[in-house]
Amino acid sequence: MSGLFLYAHRGASAEAPENTLAAFARALEAGADGVELDVHLSADGVPVVIHDETLERTTDGEGPVDAWEREYLQALDAGSWFAPHFAGEGVPTLDQVLHLLAGRLRLNLEVKDVRAGQAVLEALRGYPAADVMLSSFDCGLLFALRRAAPEMPLAVLHDAGNWRRALGYAEALRAAAFHPRADLIGRPLLTACRSLRLPVYAWTVDDPGEARALARMGVAGVFANDPAGLRGRLFPRPVATVR
Repeated sequence: MSGLFLYAHRGASAEAPENTLAAFARALEAGADGVELDVHLSADGVPVVIHDETLERTTDGEGPVDAWEREYLQALDAGSWFAPHFAGEGVPTLDQVLHLLAGRLRLNLEVKDVRAGQAVLEALRGYPAADVMLSSFDCGLLFALRRAAPEMPLAVLHDAGNWRRALGYAEALRAAAFHPRADLIGRPLLTACRSLRLPVYAWTVDDPGEARALARMGVAGVFANDPAGLRGRLFPRPVATVR
C-alpha cells in the first residue's frame, strides 16, 4: 500500500480549478507524486493546458480552444467558475507548467491530437530534467509519437471496449504504462498486464476503500482529484495518547 503512486488529476482539482497553475502548485504542496494534465494547441501553435476542446465549461471564453491565440487564452478567467477567490487564473501554457514542475514531480501529459503531440515534443526539449509520460486514448496518435520519439515513455488510456485489444496496442508501442478507468479493472486485466511487465494506473479514484482494493490487486497507482485527502485517509497519522 505504501508504494501506491498518486497522480493529481488535472492538478489538485478538488481544491483548485482544474488545469490551472493554482491546481498544479497545490498538487506540489500536497505531496502528490505526479500531476496529470491535458494539452491542446492554440491558433498560433502554442501548447496550452486545458481539458476540453472548447472554452465554455472552465473559462469565461467561448468557442474552440484552437480558434484563439495564446495571448487571448491566457487572459481568460479559468478560475471563477470554481470559486471567486480563483478569479483571474488563466489558461496556462505547457511551458509555464514545465517551468513550475519539471524536475519536481512526474508529469503525465494527455495529448489530444497529433499536432499537439509534435508541439509537446518540441517544448520538452527545453526541459531535459522533466520526468514526463505522454498518454492518449488515440493509439494512432501514440504510434506517431513513438516514431517521432522512440524513447519517450508512452501510456495507453482505456475507457471502453476490448481491453485486450488496447493491451495489444500497448505491447506494440512498447508502452511504459496502461491507464484504464478504475471500474474496468479486474484480475484478468491485471494478470495480462503483469505478463507484459506493464504497470497499471487507474483513473479517477478518490475513495480510500477503492484505492486500497486496487492496491491489493496490484495496481501501481491512481489518478486522484484530491491527492492530499486520499493520502491522508490511506495513511492516517496515529492519534497520540495522553498519559
